[in-house]
Amino acid sequence: QVQLEESGGRLVQAGGSLRLACGVSGLTFGTDRYTLAWFRQAPGKEREFVAALRWSGGTYYSDSVKGRFTASRDIIKKTYYLQMNNLKPVDTAVYYCAANTGASSMSAGLYDYWGQGTQITVAS
Repeated sequence: QVQLEESGGRLVQAGGSLRLACGVSGLTFGTDRYTLAWFRQAPGKEREFVAALRWSGGTYYSDSVKGRFTASRDIIKKTYYLQMNNLKPVDTAVYYCAANTGASSMSAGLYDYWGQGTQITVAS
């Protein structure tokens, strides 16, 4: 059973930076085929794709965060990160770590495993 736990969310000023972490258990980083993703959900809005990292190391991002956010992983620590720079008030949301063991996707419905979410608030 894959389990995910996010941390790092807090209040930050616009233009600031923040790094989220997602502790992963139940996946073998070195051998399993998987996709780790970040999604976010703002109040009254649908959950939206932010970034994904494939087991091969490839990454891809939504247009709204491309160039500002970077997804990475630490294989030894079994942790997945989202480095967020130049944060904007529109980035305010609950951020979720997600995982699947199938094809990578930007669709939340194709992810089998989810963390509990961490709140990020960007003040203007």
